[in-house]
Amino acid sequence: MRDDVEDAPRHKRGAEPEKSWSEHMEGQGDSAFVAYALSGHFKTGALISHSTFGRGVVLGAVERRIDVLFEAGKKTLTHAG
Repeated sequence: MRDDVEDAPRHKRGAEPEKSWSEHMEGQGDSAFVAYALSGHFKTGALISHSTFGRGVVLGAVERRIDVLFEAGKKTLTHAG
């Protein structure tokens, strides 16, 4: 391998690179967001509004946990699952 060539980011074949928070939020109106609640059930791709963290997108949901991308970064939250 040559020292003057940087490795390109490696992604799974066919997988899209992760979108940034702003890319997820682009063009989304207020009605697209659901208020976050512990009693709620959220799926990957859901747009949520959190009272502390603001607007976010669910990146993954496993059992009672969801990973959410907020403007300040990723957070793991609990939901009804």
